[in-house]
Amino acid sequence: MEKWVAYAFISMFFAGFTSVIAKMGLAGISAELGLTVRTLFVCTFVLVFAAWAVPTQEVANITSRNLYWLGLSGVTTALSWIFYYKALKVGDVATVALIDKGSVVVAMLLAALVLKEVITLRMIAGAGLIVAGLLVIAKKP
Repeated sequence: MEKWVAYAFISMFFAGFTSVIAKMGLAGISAELGLTVRTLFVCTFVLVFAAWAVPTQEVANITSRNLYWLGLSGVTTALSWIFYYKALKVGDVATVALIDKGSVVVAMLLAALVLKEVITLRMIAGAGLIVAGLLVIAKKP
């Protein structure tokens, strides 16, 4: 297995825990406050990790293009988290997390349109199954 695949599966594992743990942490407080506290923990953890893992000389390699795209990614992440926490506060974790994972379909479309990545028939079939699953689970009886 390639290293990036292992990293992706590890990410998936922790993302699953994140939703349940966050829902527990939102008990008795607003989604906005919960998100703020979580973000402070994330920021602290990432800064400590970067201090350990990123060679100091690599900082000089950052370009304005890197800053633009990473900044835009930060804005979209923040917007995603804001709405995710609002949904998590009032919705079922399993349903909210599943709908959120529909972002893979958006990512595939953008990868094809913006990055010119090749999207295979197998990937389209998988995306179709994800959308079908979203519709089945998100629909209340």
